[in-house]
Amino acid sequence: MRYYLAVLFTLVAFGLPWVAIQYPDATSSVVRALEDVGSQLAAVILSHNPKSIVEIQSKYVAVSTPAAPKVRILIVPGHEPDFGGAEYSTLKERDMTVMLADNLAAFLNRNTHYQVFQTRSYHSWNPDFETYFTNSWDDIVAWSKASHAEFSQLVSAGTVKKSAPVIYHNRAPEKVATHLFGITKWANENNIDITIHVHFNDVPGHSRNSPGKNTGFSIYVPQKQYLNSTTTKAVAETVFKRLAKYNGVSDLAGESAGIVEEPDLIAIGVNNTSDAASLLIEYGYIYEPQFTNPDTQPLAIQDLAFQTYLGLEDFFGAQAGVSFGYDTLMIPHQWNTTITKKEAPTEDVFALQTALLLEGTYPPSNRSMNDCPRSGTFGPCTKAALDSFQKKYNITSEKEIVGPQTLNILNNLYSVKSIN
Repeated sequence: MRYYLAVLFTLVAFGLPWVAIQYPDATSSVVRALEDVGSQLAAVILSHNPKSIVEIQSKYVAVSTPAAPKVRILIVPGHEPDFGGAEYSTLKERDMTVMLADNLAAFLNRNTHYQVFQTRSYHSWNPDFETYFTNSWDDIVAWSKASHAEFSQLVSAGTVKKSAPVIYHNRAPEKVATHLFGITKWANENNIDITIHVHFNDVPGHSRNSPGKNTGFSIYVPQKQYLNSTTTKAVAETVFKRLAKYNGVSDLAGESAGIVEEPDLIAIGVNNTSDAASLLIEYGYIYEPQFTNPDTQPLAIQDLAFQTYLGLEDFFGAQAGVSFGYDTLMIPHQWNTTITKKEAPTEDVFALQTALLLEGTYPPSNRSMNDCPRSGTFGPCTKAALDSFQKKYNITSEKEIVGPQTLNILNNLYSVKSIN
């Protein structure tokens, strides 16, 4: 009911100038009515409690204190359990987002500083959210309308300036939009600190079995006029740095900066709806080879989740417990067999590409990570990077193959070993 009242209050506020012109004698009565209920309704409309950087970081530090609250993180796999999202060949974005979300939740749950929530699994909403949608649907709809009316009033009054979106996004169907608003409302009511929406990208203009031209990841954050923008941007920056070390940044016009400020995405707090730091990560394009190859897809997705986890740890200034001192799950790795183009075990090549990246030879000097993603495929990018690696270590007899000498150096550098 309070959200219906909020809508009513906002409509009256918008209509007051018109009433004053058309019916000047009635204006004083309207003003007196607003004064009688103004303080209560203003509290309803203007009740925002955005999380500050200091507030969230302090919770991380305080977890060592008995009974101190943990940092509460909500992971939202993109799209509905049973429909929506990009599709390519046999791949469905809505399933890939759950795979990545499950991996991210697993990393976070191992850390006692975090309490993790997830909206759905592969086939259904998690029970808390299913119940919330059922019981609170009318409240969610009214709240979203009240938030829109409130923010529109601020724009009309010149208090805030709303910018145009950088990237065109499809309009969400009404049911999907209500679910997204409901997730944000639930997050506010349950004191969530950080919300991460997980997505994979796509572009129009290509067939179901032919890849599009764009590649790379991007992170969407609220524009500066929103109350959760500063904290979200700070989280996004540390996550971006981690992801950008091993993955290409989107080369789509408007996304090439990597972090994109967006005014209209429901997920990240349109109309000042989100108190939490809320970011939406497009982890790459669904048709990229590391995702379409069934052998590399789980490796790539797990490593993306790991990089996201490390980025969150960086935001808190933590020294993440990284196994064997590496910041990727593909290293350490033990190479046991010769690798050629014809005989190239996918995991060995994926780890090889990672090692060559750490050596500074991958991608080759005239190529980018968009041209040469870590794909597990022994192609021209890998051969050129391998050639530079072999020249670096004076290996002259193993051109275009990973033979005994190259294997020996790789294993000495990047196989399992203890940390001093």
